[in-house]
Amino acid sequence: MRKKIIGYDAKRIVRNGTGLGSYGRTLINDLAPLMPDTNLRLYAPDAGCDDLRNQVELRDNVQFCYPDHLCFRLQRDWWRVKGVVKDLKRDGVQLYHGLSGELPSGLAAVGIPGVVTIHDLIFLRHPEFYPAIDVFFYKRKFYQTLQEATRIIAISECTKRDILYYGDFPEDKIDLVYQSCSTQFSQSVNPSLIEEARRKYQLPQRYILNVGTIEVRKNILLGIRTMAKLPSDLHLVIVGRQTKYQKKLDAEIKRLGIGERIHFLQGVPNDLLAAIYNQAEAFIYPSRYEGFGIPIIEAIQSGLPVVAATGSCLEEAGGPGCLYVGPDDVDGNAAAILSAIENRKGIVSKSQLYVKRFENQDVASQILEVYDKLPLF
Repeated sequence: MRKKIIGYDAKRIVRNGTGLGSYGRTLINDLAPLMPDTNLRLYAPDAGCDDLRNQVELRDNVQFCYPDHLCFRLQRDWWRVKGVVKDLKRDGVQLYHGLSGELPSGLAAVGIPGVVTIHDLIFLRHPEFYPAIDVFFYKRKFYQTLQEATRIIAISECTKRDILYYGDFPEDKIDLVYQSCSTQFSQSVNPSLIEEARRKYQLPQRYILNVGTIEVRKNILLGIRTMAKLPSDLHLVIVGRQTKYQKKLDAEIKRLGIGERIHFLQGVPNDLLAAIYNQAEAFIYPSRYEGFGIPIIEAIQSGLPVVAATGSCLEEAGGPGCLYVGPDDVDGNAAAILSAIENRKGIVSKSQLYVKRFENQDVASQILEVYDKLPLF
Protein backbone atom coordinates (compact mmCIF):
# COMPACT_ATOMS: atom_id res chain seq x y z
CA MET A 1 0.00 0.00 0.00
CA ARG A 2 1.24 3.47 -0.88
CA LYS A 3 2.37 5.46 2.13
CA LYS A 4 0.28 8.40 3.24
CA ILE A 5 1.89 11.82 2.83
CA ILE A 6 1.18 14.81 5.07
CA GLY A 7 2.60 18.25 4.35
CA TYR A 8 3.35 20.83 7.03
CA ASP A 9 4.06 24.56 6.94
CA ALA A 10 7.57 24.55 8.43
CA LYS A 11 8.58 28.21 8.12
CA ARG A 12 8.33 28.81 11.87
CA ILE A 13 10.01 25.47 12.62
CA VAL A 14 13.24 26.62 10.96
CA ARG A 15 13.07 30.31 11.90
CA ASN A 16 11.39 30.85 15.30
CA GLY A 17 13.26 29.92 18.45
CA THR A 18 10.20 30.01 20.71
CA GLY A 19 6.41 30.21 20.40
CA LEU A 20 5.19 28.98 17.02
CA GLY A 21 8.56 27.42 16.26
CA SER A 22 8.59 25.39 19.48
CA TYR A 23 5.02 24.27 18.84
CA GLY A 24 5.91 22.97 15.37
CA ARG A 25 9.13 21.21 16.34
CA THR A 26 7.57 19.56 19.40
CA LEU A 27 4.55 18.40 17.43
CA ILE A 28 6.55 16.90 14.55
CA ASN A 29 8.89 15.10 16.96
CA ASP A 30 5.87 13.64 18.75
CA LEU A 31 3.83 12.77 15.65
CA ALA A 32 6.57 11.05 13.64
CA PRO A 33 6.99 7.95 15.84
CA LEU A 34 3.20 7.55 16.02
CA MET A 35 2.98 7.42 12.19
CA PRO A 36 5.90 5.27 10.98
CA ASP A 37 4.06 4.45 7.74
CA THR A 38 3.28 8.12 6.92
CA ASN A 39 5.70 10.54 5.29
CA LEU A 40 5.85 13.92 7.01
CA ARG A 41 7.07 16.55 4.53
CA LEU A 42 8.06 19.89 6.08
CA TYR A 43 7.70 22.74 3.57
CA ALA A 44 9.74 25.86 4.33
CA PRO A 45 10.77 28.76 2.05
CA ASP A 46 14.42 28.16 3.00
CA ALA A 47 16.56 26.11 5.38
CA GLY A 48 16.40 28.78 8.08
CA CYS A 49 18.57 28.37 11.18
CA ASP A 50 20.65 25.21 11.55
CA ASP A 51 20.23 25.09 15.32
CA LEU A 52 16.44 25.24 15.06
CA ARG A 53 16.12 22.85 12.13
CA ASN A 54 18.34 20.32 13.87
CA GLN A 55 15.92 20.21 16.81
CA VAL A 56 13.65 18.15 14.55
CA GLU A 57 14.70 14.54 15.12
CA LEU A 58 16.02 12.76 12.04
CA ARG A 59 13.69 9.92 11.02
CA ASP A 60 13.07 7.98 7.83
CA ASN A 61 9.57 9.44 7.57
CA VAL A 62 10.50 13.12 8.11
CA GLN A 63 11.81 15.29 5.27
CA PHE A 64 12.37 19.03 4.78
CA CYS A 65 11.33 20.50 1.41
CA TYR A 66 12.54 23.86 0.05
CA PRO A 67 11.95 25.74 -3.24
CA ASP A 68 15.63 25.75 -4.21
CA HIS A 69 14.89 27.31 -7.61
CA LEU A 70 13.74 30.60 -6.00
CA CYS A 71 16.49 33.15 -5.37
CA PHE A 72 14.75 36.20 -3.91
CA ARG A 73 12.84 36.69 -0.68
CA LEU A 74 9.70 38.01 -2.39
CA GLN A 75 9.64 34.88 -4.55
CA ARG A 76 9.92 32.64 -1.52
CA ASP A 77 7.25 34.61 0.35
CA TRP A 78 4.89 34.25 -2.60
CA TRP A 79 5.70 30.55 -2.80
CA ARG A 80 4.55 30.07 0.80
CA VAL A 81 1.37 32.07 0.22
CA LYS A 82 0.36 30.32 -3.01
CA GLY A 83 3.11 28.61 -5.00
CA VAL A 84 3.62 25.79 -2.53
CA VAL A 85 0.26 24.32 -3.59
CA LYS A 86 1.77 23.24 -6.91
CA ASP A 87 4.55 21.43 -5.04
CA LEU A 88 2.08 19.76 -2.70
CA LYS A 89 0.13 18.46 -5.68
CA ARG A 90 3.30 17.25 -7.41
CA ASP A 91 4.51 15.43 -4.27
CA GLY A 92 1.21 13.62 -3.75
CA VAL A 93 0.44 15.32 -0.44
CA GLN A 94 -2.93 14.08 0.86
CA LEU A 95 -3.29 16.49 3.79
CA TYR A 96 -1.68 19.84 4.58
CA HIS A 97 -1.38 21.19 8.12
CA GLY A 98 -0.72 24.89 8.65
CA LEU A 99 1.01 24.99 12.03
CA SER A 100 0.98 28.78 12.49
CA GLY A 101 -2.50 29.98 11.63
CA GLU A 102 -2.13 30.08 7.83
CA LEU A 103 -3.01 27.98 4.79
CA PRO A 104 -1.89 28.71 1.21
CA SER A 105 -4.31 30.14 -1.33
CA GLY A 106 -5.65 27.53 -3.76
CA LEU A 107 -5.31 24.53 -1.45
CA ALA A 108 -9.02 23.69 -1.47
CA ALA A 109 -9.26 24.17 -5.25
CA VAL A 110 -6.80 21.32 -5.90
CA GLY A 111 -8.62 19.00 -3.50
CA ILE A 112 -6.06 18.81 -0.68
CA PRO A 113 -7.74 18.87 2.75
CA GLY A 114 -6.33 21.60 4.98
CA VAL A 115 -5.99 21.58 8.76
CA VAL A 116 -4.82 24.78 10.43
CA THR A 117 -3.76 25.38 14.01
CA ILE A 118 -4.87 28.82 15.17
CA HIS A 119 -3.02 29.97 18.26
CA ASP A 120 -4.71 33.30 18.90
CA LEU A 121 -6.62 36.17 17.29
CA ILE A 122 -5.15 38.92 19.44
CA PHE A 123 -4.80 41.14 16.37
CA LEU A 124 -8.60 41.15 16.14
CA ARG A 125 -9.41 41.15 19.86
CA HIS A 126 -6.78 43.78 20.73
CA PRO A 127 -5.57 45.50 17.54
CA GLU A 128 -4.10 48.31 19.66
CA PHE A 129 -1.15 46.03 20.43
CA TYR A 130 -0.08 45.89 16.75
CA PRO A 131 0.90 48.33 14.00
CA ALA A 132 -2.09 49.04 11.73
CA ILE A 133 -0.36 47.55 8.68
CA ASP A 134 0.23 44.27 10.54
CA VAL A 135 -3.43 44.09 11.60
CA PHE A 136 -4.47 44.60 7.95
CA PHE A 137 -2.35 41.70 6.67
CA TYR A 138 -3.12 39.39 9.61
CA LYS A 139 -6.85 39.90 9.04
CA ARG A 140 -6.50 39.11 5.33
CA LYS A 141 -4.58 35.93 6.08
CA PHE A 142 -7.12 34.83 8.68
CA TYR A 143 -10.15 35.21 6.44
CA GLN A 144 -8.31 33.63 3.50
CA THR A 145 -7.39 30.69 5.72
CA LEU A 146 -11.04 30.17 6.66
CA GLN A 147 -11.80 29.71 2.95
CA GLU A 148 -9.11 27.03 2.59
CA ALA A 149 -9.55 25.11 5.85
CA THR A 150 -11.30 21.77 6.12
CA ARG A 151 -10.86 21.71 9.90
CA ILE A 152 -9.42 24.12 12.46
CA ILE A 153 -7.48 23.25 15.59
CA ALA A 154 -7.83 25.84 18.37
CA ILE A 155 -5.22 25.63 21.12
CA SER A 156 -7.58 26.91 23.85
CA GLU A 157 -11.26 27.47 24.52
CA CYS A 158 -10.46 31.18 24.50
CA THR A 159 -9.10 30.94 20.95
CA LYS A 160 -12.06 28.82 19.84
CA ARG A 161 -14.47 31.48 21.14
CA ASP A 162 -12.58 34.14 19.22
CA ILE A 163 -12.67 32.10 15.99
CA LEU A 164 -16.44 31.71 16.29
CA TYR A 165 -16.88 35.38 17.15
CA TYR A 166 -14.76 36.82 14.35
CA GLY A 167 -15.04 34.12 11.69
CA ASP A 168 -17.79 32.39 9.75
CA PHE A 169 -16.73 28.78 10.27
CA PRO A 170 -18.78 25.75 11.42
CA GLU A 171 -18.29 25.05 15.11
CA ASP A 172 -18.44 21.29 14.54
CA LYS A 173 -15.30 21.58 12.38
CA ILE A 174 -13.25 23.28 15.11
CA ASP A 175 -11.30 20.93 17.39
CA LEU A 176 -9.88 21.97 20.74
CA VAL A 177 -6.40 20.50 21.13
CA TYR A 178 -4.25 22.21 23.74
CA GLN A 179 -0.75 23.23 22.74
CA SER A 180 1.79 20.49 23.28
CA CYS A 181 4.49 21.21 25.81
CA SER A 182 7.87 19.58 26.15
CA THR A 183 8.61 17.88 29.45
CA GLN A 184 12.20 19.20 29.56
CA PHE A 185 11.43 21.62 32.39
CA SER A 186 10.15 18.82 34.60
CA GLN A 187 13.56 17.10 34.51
CA SER A 188 16.15 17.51 37.24
CA VAL A 189 18.60 20.32 36.57
CA ASN A 190 22.31 19.54 36.83
CA PRO A 191 23.78 21.41 39.84
CA SER A 192 26.61 22.68 37.62
CA LEU A 193 24.05 24.44 35.39
CA ILE A 194 22.39 25.97 38.42
CA GLU A 195 25.72 27.39 39.52
CA GLU A 196 26.57 28.52 35.98
CA ALA A 197 23.25 30.37 35.63
CA ARG A 198 23.63 32.06 39.00
CA ARG A 199 27.17 33.17 38.22
CA LYS A 200 26.64 34.16 34.56
CA TYR A 201 23.49 36.19 35.16
CA GLN A 202 24.34 37.34 38.71
CA LEU A 203 21.05 36.03 40.00
CA PRO A 204 19.88 37.37 43.38
CA GLN A 205 19.42 35.09 46.35
CA ARG A 206 15.61 35.44 46.31
CA TYR A 207 13.56 36.24 43.22
CA ILE A 208 10.29 35.79 41.43
CA LEU A 209 10.45 35.12 37.70
CA ASN A 210 8.75 36.25 34.50
CA VAL A 211 9.48 34.85 31.02
CA GLY A 212 8.19 36.41 27.80
CA THR A 213 8.78 39.17 25.26
CA ILE A 214 8.95 42.57 26.96
CA GLU A 215 6.04 44.30 25.23
CA VAL A 216 2.89 46.18 26.22
CA ARG A 217 0.55 43.20 25.94
CA LYS A 218 2.68 41.07 28.28
CA ASN A 219 2.10 43.72 30.98
CA ILE A 220 5.19 43.13 33.11
CA LEU A 221 4.62 46.72 34.28
CA LEU A 222 2.23 45.19 36.83
CA GLY A 223 5.03 43.01 38.15
CA ILE A 224 7.39 45.97 38.46
CA ARG A 225 4.84 48.07 40.34
CA THR A 226 4.14 45.12 42.61
CA MET A 227 7.78 44.90 43.69
CA ALA A 228 7.45 48.18 45.62
CA LYS A 229 4.93 46.41 47.87
CA LEU A 230 6.98 43.24 48.48
CA PRO A 231 9.84 42.59 50.94
CA SER A 232 13.01 44.42 49.93
CA ASP A 233 15.08 41.21 49.76
CA LEU A 234 12.79 39.79 47.05
CA HIS A 235 13.84 40.57 43.45
CA LEU A 236 12.20 40.24 40.01
CA VAL A 237 14.03 38.51 37.15
CA ILE A 238 12.55 39.12 33.68
CA VAL A 239 13.72 36.90 30.80
CA GLY A 240 12.76 37.95 27.28
CA ARG A 241 13.47 39.96 24.18
CA GLN A 242 13.29 43.69 24.79
CA THR A 243 11.24 46.14 22.70
CA LYS A 244 10.63 49.89 22.81
CA TYR A 245 8.32 49.20 25.77
CA GLN A 246 11.52 48.93 27.80
CA LYS A 247 11.74 52.75 28.04
CA LYS A 248 8.45 52.95 29.91
CA LEU A 249 9.53 50.19 32.27
CA ASP A 250 12.87 51.88 32.96
CA ALA A 251 11.10 55.14 33.80
CA GLU A 252 8.74 53.38 36.23
CA ILE A 253 11.61 51.49 37.88
CA LYS A 254 13.43 54.79 38.39
CA ARG A 255 10.30 56.46 39.80
CA LEU A 256 9.82 53.64 42.30
CA GLY A 257 13.51 53.57 43.25
CA ILE A 258 13.80 49.78 42.88
CA GLY A 259 16.42 49.53 40.14
CA GLU A 260 18.66 47.21 42.13
CA ARG A 261 15.80 44.69 42.50
CA ILE A 262 14.81 44.35 38.81
CA HIS A 263 16.95 42.20 36.48
CA PHE A 264 16.45 41.90 32.69
CA LEU A 265 17.96 38.96 30.78
CA GLN A 266 17.98 38.21 27.04
CA GLY A 267 19.13 35.34 24.84
CA VAL A 268 19.09 32.70 27.58
CA PRO A 269 19.57 29.14 26.22
CA ASN A 270 17.06 26.47 27.27
CA ASP A 271 19.37 24.60 29.64
CA LEU A 272 20.20 27.76 31.57
CA LEU A 273 16.57 28.90 31.43
CA ALA A 274 15.64 25.68 33.21
CA ALA A 275 18.27 26.52 35.84
CA ILE A 276 16.78 30.00 36.26
CA TYR A 277 13.31 28.56 36.73
CA ASN A 278 14.75 26.09 39.24
CA GLN A 279 16.04 28.81 41.59
CA ALA A 280 12.98 31.11 41.61
CA GLU A 281 10.43 31.24 44.44
CA ALA A 282 7.38 31.97 42.27
CA PHE A 283 6.41 32.80 38.68
CA ILE A 284 4.27 35.71 37.50
CA TYR A 285 2.55 36.06 34.13
CA PRO A 286 0.43 39.24 34.09
CA SER A 287 -0.24 39.26 30.33
CA ARG A 288 -3.42 41.04 29.28
CA TYR A 289 -4.21 38.54 26.54
CA GLU A 290 -2.76 35.22 25.34
CA GLY A 291 -3.76 32.36 23.08
CA PHE A 292 -2.35 29.89 25.59
CA GLY A 293 0.67 30.67 27.81
CA ILE A 294 3.43 28.06 27.55
CA PRO A 295 5.70 29.77 30.17
CA ILE A 296 3.06 28.98 32.79
CA ILE A 297 3.39 25.27 31.97
CA GLU A 298 7.18 25.49 32.07
CA ALA A 299 7.05 27.17 35.47
CA ILE A 300 4.69 24.56 36.91
CA GLN A 301 6.85 21.74 35.55
CA SER A 302 9.82 23.44 37.23
CA GLY A 303 8.06 23.33 40.57
CA LEU A 304 6.99 26.97 40.82
CA PRO A 305 3.69 28.37 42.09
CA VAL A 306 2.15 30.67 39.46
CA VAL A 307 0.35 34.00 39.70
CA ALA A 308 -1.26 34.99 36.39
CA ALA A 309 -3.71 37.57 35.04
CA THR A 310 -7.39 37.05 34.42
CA GLY A 311 -9.08 37.97 31.15
CA SER A 312 -7.90 35.47 28.52
CA CYS A 313 -6.84 31.82 28.50
CA LEU A 314 -4.35 31.74 31.35
CA GLU A 315 -6.78 30.01 33.70
CA GLU A 316 -6.96 27.22 31.09
CA ALA A 317 -3.18 26.92 30.94
CA GLY A 318 -2.53 26.95 34.68
CA GLY A 319 -5.68 25.32 35.98
CA PRO A 320 -7.40 25.80 39.34
CA GLY A 321 -4.25 25.38 41.40
CA CYS A 322 -2.69 28.68 40.31
CA LEU A 323 -3.61 32.14 41.59
CA TYR A 324 -5.18 34.79 39.32
CA VAL A 325 -5.55 38.55 39.65
CA GLY A 326 -6.73 41.41 37.47
CA PRO A 327 -4.07 42.78 35.09
CA ASP A 328 -4.08 46.18 36.87
CA ASP A 329 -4.45 44.98 40.47
CA VAL A 330 -1.14 45.82 42.14
CA ASP A 331 -2.25 45.11 45.69
CA GLY A 332 -3.96 41.86 44.67
CA ASN A 333 -0.85 40.77 42.79
CA ALA A 334 1.38 41.44 45.79
CA ALA A 335 -0.91 39.47 48.09
CA ALA A 336 -1.11 36.58 45.62
CA ILE A 337 2.68 36.39 45.27
CA LEU A 338 3.16 36.24 49.04
CA SER A 339 0.44 33.59 49.30
CA ALA A 340 2.03 31.59 46.45
CA ILE A 341 5.41 31.56 48.17
CA GLU A 342 3.89 30.63 51.54
CA ASN A 343 1.71 27.84 50.10
CA ARG A 344 4.10 26.69 47.40
CA LYS A 345 3.98 22.94 48.05
CA GLY A 346 0.20 22.57 47.83
CA ILE A 347 -0.16 24.90 44.83
CA VAL A 348 2.57 23.16 42.84
CA SER A 349 1.28 19.66 43.59
CA LYS A 350 -2.21 20.51 42.33
CA SER A 351 -0.88 22.41 39.30
CA GLN A 352 1.51 19.66 38.20
CA LEU A 353 -1.31 17.14 38.19
CA TYR A 354 -3.38 19.50 36.01
CA VAL A 355 -0.71 20.23 33.36
CA LYS A 356 -0.06 16.58 32.56
CA ARG A 357 -2.82 16.96 29.95
CA PHE A 358 -0.47 19.13 27.87
CA GLU A 359 2.40 16.68 27.68
CA ASN A 360 3.64 15.55 24.31
CA GLN A 361 2.21 12.19 23.31
CA ASP A 362 -1.29 12.88 24.58
CA VAL A 363 -1.50 16.01 22.42
CA ALA A 364 -0.04 14.23 19.38
CA SER A 365 -2.68 11.50 19.71
CA GLN A 366 -5.40 14.14 19.70
CA ILE A 367 -3.96 15.63 16.50
CA LEU A 368 -4.16 12.20 14.87
CA GLU A 369 -7.83 12.01 15.87
CA VAL A 370 -8.39 15.30 14.00
CA TYR A 371 -6.71 13.87 10.89
CA ASP A 372 -8.93 10.80 11.10
CA LYS A 373 -12.02 13.02 10.78
CA LEU A 374 -11.04 14.03 7.24
CA PRO A 375 -12.97 11.93 4.71
CA LEU A 376 -10.31 12.18 1.98
CA PHE A 377 -7.37 11.20 4.17
